[in-house]
Amino acid sequence: MPVPSYQTLMLPVLKLIGEGHETIPSCLEPLRREFGLTQDEFEELLPSGKQTLLANRAHWARNYMSQAGLVEAIKRGHYRLTVDGDDLLANPPDELNAAFLRNYEPLLEFLQRSASTKEGGLSSPQQTDKSSDAATPEDLMAKSHREIETLLRNELLEAVLSVSPAQFEQLIVDLLVAMGYGGGDPAMGKSIGKSGDGGIDGVINEDALGLDAVYVQAKRYDPANKVGRPDIQKFVGSLTGESATKGVFVTTSGFSREAQDYISRVQQRIVLIDGEMLAKLMIQPGVGVRARAQYVSRSIDEDYFPERET
Repeated sequence: MPVPSYQTLMLPVLKLIGEGHETIPSCLEPLRREFGLTQDEFEELLPSGKQTLLANRAHWARNYMSQAGLVEAIKRGHYRLTVDGDDLLANPPDELNAAFLRNYEPLLEFLQRSASTKEGGLSSPQQTDKSSDAATPEDLMAKSHREIETLLRNELLEAVLSVSPAQFEQLIVDLLVAMGYGGGDPAMGKSIGKSGDGGIDGVINEDALGLDAVYVQAKRYDPANKVGRPDIQKFVGSLTGESATKGVFVTTSGFSREAQDYISRVQQRIVLIDGEMLAKLMIQPGVGVRARAQYVSRSIDEDYFPERET
């Protein structure tokens, strides 16, 4: 039989994770046996040639179940069932698919985030479904791209949370350099990466003599643990001690309302970057990500085929 769709794989993958298969690679051989795939089908590659079709679809199945809150990460690439996942397997549906997963609020929130319109508004999943038949191929490609980018941001944060504090600090310095700070020269940025750093984790020199610099504080917090005003006050104090006027405070979580209000009242120019913005910024210059496949949409060259006058 052909390789099953990612939706067909959802329930089998959920069961395998429940049985102790923490990684998708460990699920592949059991899936091959369950669906009776031939060796050629099992080894069939995506057009990019970098991943098997089965592995790709199993990853997508796990991704959607993660967004629905049925599966959670133990560490990077390793997963277990949540309470909701255990409850579902205790009384499994006849078919587990994307439509069924919309019964879970976390997936609806994910779909809302990924359903941004070109004008910046949001369309509900129901509206997206109703309009899909009228969508052009370009519309569908754009929608899929937004969804992939949203999933990528979530996976990026998962990966960032798995690195050491020193690696995280270096990542932030690398990102700022990649964004053009310090003229884009890696030599202009450094991660301090040691205890007793006075609340400064990195410095980006904006000129060769170091007369103008951006100071960095990086907090690798759990998404549920927001950065509060005391952390921001400590950072401001460190900037004052360095006679610095510019700073960037980055966290994998978010900032409390008190922290955001406090920033608006200090003399230094300080930019707050939360986890969602961090992931977006990393994708743009390609820090920690790489292109797996590219699709080019072409149209007729009107200059080459000019319309003839009648």
